[in-house]
Amino acid sequence: MIPQLKSRLLGLGFLDEQKFDEALMVSDNEGEPLDQVLVKRNLVPERDMLRIVCEMMDFPFREDLSKEFAPVEFTTKVPVKFARNYHVCGLFMRDGILAAVTCRPLDMYALDELAGMVGCELSVAVAPREEVDSLINRSYSRAAEKDRKEDKALAELGEGEEDLDKLRTSENIIDDIDKAPVIRKVNSIFFNALKMRASDIHFQPYEYKLQVRYRIDGILYDIETIPKKVQELILTRVKVLGRMDIAERRLPQDGRAAIRVGDTEVDLRISSLPTPDGERIVLRILDKTTRIFTLEEIGIGPTDLTILNAYLGYANGIILVTGPTGSGKTTTLYSCLTKVNSPEVNVITVEDPIEYQLSGVSQVEVNTKKGLTFAAGLRSIVRQDPDVIMVGEIRDGETAGIAIQSALTGHLVFSTLHTNDAPGAVSRLVDLGAEPFLVASSLILVVAQRLVRVICERCREQVTPEKGLLESVGLRAEQFPGGKIWRGRGCDHCFKTGYVNRTGIYEMLPMTEAIKDMVVSNVSAVDIKKHAVQKEGMKTLRLDAVQKVLAGITTPEEVLRETQRDIF
Repeated sequence: MIPQLKSRLLGLGFLDEQKFDEALMVSDNEGEPLDQVLVKRNLVPERDMLRIVCEMMDFPFREDLSKEFAPVEFTTKVPVKFARNYHVCGLFMRDGILAAVTCRPLDMYALDELAGMVGCELSVAVAPREEVDSLINRSYSRAAEKDRKEDKALAELGEGEEDLDKLRTSENIIDDIDKAPVIRKVNSIFFNALKMRASDIHFQPYEYKLQVRYRIDGILYDIETIPKKVQELILTRVKVLGRMDIAERRLPQDGRAAIRVGDTEVDLRISSLPTPDGERIVLRILDKTTRIFTLEEIGIGPTDLTILNAYLGYANGIILVTGPTGSGKTTTLYSCLTKVNSPEVNVITVEDPIEYQLSGVSQVEVNTKKGLTFAAGLRSIVRQDPDVIMVGEIRDGETAGIAIQSALTGHLVFSTLHTNDAPGAVSRLVDLGAEPFLVASSLILVVAQRLVRVICERCREQVTPEKGLLESVGLRAEQFPGGKIWRGRGCDHCFKTGYVNRTGIYEMLPMTEAIKDMVVSNVSAVDIKKHAVQKEGMKTLRLDAVQKVLAGITTPEEVLRETQRDIF
């Protein structure tokens, strides 16, 4: 089995023999299945690994389990802890045989134990970990729902006293059946947010109600209304979870918490803001188990990818990623770091906060209360003999100056700025106090980006666009087969929106000699952009988004929502 797997992986070019042997040694020493070691060390993408193992062991591969539920024979006989620990769940029972699904097909111990628990034969299928874990959580949550009613819990929220001091962080929000109604209600809000792929949860107080809103794929949706009489209980629970001062309601506060949904670890960044109707609380959800995407997976086109890869090979200089909050800048930076990270390279980051753990990278988290700012962290990092440095954000002149000096002294520096487009980054650095000639000498590439929603694969259909819609983004009906464009009809999978997930659109500005001369001469960002587009072929955000409409990835409405018309 192992020689066959090795031959397959080496033949497909996922890794070399040395890395495979190192992973095999780790597997033997730690007793962990080899496929899991290869995936955890980011040597082979999970889906590719599972498909290869399925081919070798003749197991069916299930890409999607969103419509499945475990049979009652599974949830009653198999402890939820076992299912979560070993990432295995039942699919259905037929003719005395339990169909089980797992993301760890080489873990024979777990499958043998499962067969003993249910007392019958197994047929095994394989699915990605996120699908298996979601099935486990969904199935056991439905089983637990028989013992509680959400409406009853909501009615009970105002009754009795809550022992809020005893609430714990990093708890499993599914295991809450014996907890107080307020805890169950907040846990239910968290669980539904994760199930719906929300990135943020908003608790918005109004005069007569508390509105719960989720941000899903960049759009805010009103999800649930909570009676005003229990508003303080709900908000106090959230503040205690974030270790915030529950007695202070007149000043803004920040907190953080860690929770678990089954086997999924989730970080919550919590922010409160006083308003006349009560405290407004927003939670940012950071899924610790989310894998780091490769550059090929985040939506960068072939031409832009060639440009970016060329600059990732530079030994020194600054690569900036720009865009508004929530535009995917950090994801792009992590993808770049993964590309350049190797045992021969010392990579150090300073972030606020650390969103994902990167193997082999030293990550430092900003702590302004203790004096660890971006500038202070960057100043210390350069004494750690780094080859590559990532600064989460350039917020002030001091950070900009140290980043520029780091680039000029032989370091490759990655960072972000909040600007509307790539040429605007040059003006922003100058505004922060950097000398134009230093900006021209240190900056090598600026990447501007946005995120557009992707048409749902399950309900996509071709439709005739509304009159004038295509023209508004610079397209014509003749450019599409039959004059029809792709659009999501709306289904249960996409929550009737027609979109699932997002992809990036990009604008790449290499700092050529001509553009460097313009920077030194203090030429405006508008003129730099005009030159880059007309003379050097730069593709703007609007043009990249339009290409994704032509490819059937997104819609003209998303282009209009996320980009501006190019005016020179």
